[in-house]
Amino acid sequence: MSTDYAPTDSSRVVVVYGGSSAEREVSLKSGSAVLEALKRQNINAQGYDLRDKGLVGLEALAPSVVFIALHGRGGEDGTLQGALELLNIPYTGSGVLASALGMDKQRTKQVWQAAGLPTPESIMLNDDADWDGVVATLGLPMMVKPVHEGSTLGISIVKTREALEAAYREAAQFDARVMAERFVVGDEYTVALLDGRVLPAIRVEVPGGFYDYEAKYVSNTTQYHLPCGLSEADEAELAKLCREAFVAIGCEGWGRVDVMRDAKGHFWLIEVNTVPGMTDHSLVPQAAAHAGITFDALVVQILQTAGKQGVS
Repeated sequence: MSTDYAPTDSSRVVVVYGGSSAEREVSLKSGSAVLEALKRQNINAQGYDLRDKGLVGLEALAPSVVFIALHGRGGEDGTLQGALELLNIPYTGSGVLASALGMDKQRTKQVWQAAGLPTPESIMLNDDADWDGVVATLGLPMMVKPVHEGSTLGISIVKTREALEAAYREAAQFDARVMAERFVVGDEYTVALLDGRVLPAIRVEVPGGFYDYEAKYVSNTTQYHLPCGLSEADEAELAKLCREAFVAIGCEGWGRVDVMRDAKGHFWLIEVNTVPGMTDHSLVPQAAAHAGITFDALVVQILQTAGKQGVS
């Protein structure tokens, strides 16, 4: 973006949420929370569900800046970012390329591998996949994931050879591209980044052992450990790794990197989220609060990064 956003009394912030992706319901909650926070700060803001009248309706609102709270395809994958670039409207979060890359789990891994960053081995699946060969290469258990979905939609932990093809069929309902990934046994961490700052890591503990959609957005039994329990040196190592992973994809503004740590203490990058959730169960607000940043202050700080894509 060539246009830097500088808030003024006449600025109009439009929070874009909803849309038509599989993550619509979560996006509606995130957008509503962001909108209320902006209003509490006396910022001229209104919400807009992109499913209503699309880009034509958004442009008609004449926003000074767009706060993107649209999760999943159409909002997190570079398409909305590209449209806003053409309309010369500043927006929050990563730019077109980083958004598109971050939404593609396979290509994200390829970039990380090229940069020498640790991420579990993966294999693309299709109807003619050599299922025995996949098991031989990745071992069991393994993860099967839609390449372009978030919120763990369509993801399965596969524990037997017999369950692999069924997991592929399930994931294929969400995406034409499906991957299998080596399963890392260990603790799960998530690290938020905000305007160049790495926020405290969170260790996620789920009684069922799988941080799925239910555990993320519905269950009250999921535990979020802050502080995360790592030594100061290990948390510093994790922060450095997540910053490098974020930068390698070209992400900007704010986001979140998810990581697993194996029994030997090695960290493994799983994925990057360029428009993380902002609901009452979400992780970025929790990390910010632990760092002394209220939800309202977090939203304003994210807003203030709008229009800085590609500006060093």
